Amino acid sequence: MGKINLDKEEKEILDSFERGEWERVKNHKAEIKKHQEYARKTLKKDKRVNIRISAKDLDEIQTLAIENGIPYQTLMASILHRYVHGSLIDKQRANEQR
Repeated sequence: MGKINLDKEEKEILDSFERGEWERVKNHKAEIKKHQEYARKTLKKDKRVNIRISAKDLDEIQTLAIENGIPYQTLMASILHRYVHGSLIDKQRANEQR
């Protein structure tokens, strides 16, 4: 059987597993249900907003959305969600905090 090539993240996960750092989930069905509920609430779009942005910014967002194969409004919602939850940060702020 040939060698499997793993990327860096996959290798880190495998190494962690082999070091015995993983624990079996006690009630995996309940855990799955809990995370499905988290995902459902995260993806639920129950509010509408209207914003005014420059035509240039909208054009660039639409171009990025096309390149990523998603609707531009989905991309905008994703950007806002990631920013609010701290996974998307302002480069200038990040540099100032260093």
